[in-house]
Amino acid sequence: MKELLTYIVQSLVDNPDEVSVTEHKADGETVFEVRVADGDMGKVIGRQGRIVKQIRILMRAVAQRKGKKVSVEILD
Repeated sequence: MKELLTYIVQSLVDNPDEVSVTEHKADGETVFEVRVADGDMGKVIGRQGRIVKQIRILMRAVAQRKGKKVSVEILD
């Protein structure tokens, strides 16, 4: 799942080499922390958070099929 999230975010940004996705467990779920270049933050979040919301929905759907729980956080 980390590879899928990395691929999606790298496809959206201008600087795909600066995309960093880290994974850790918290409260029984997997948390993915995404870091991008400062100029690319808006492209990942989108207007009114629409793009990041869709990324979260997609990742939850993939996780649900595997019987897991995930969340995606975009970090500064």
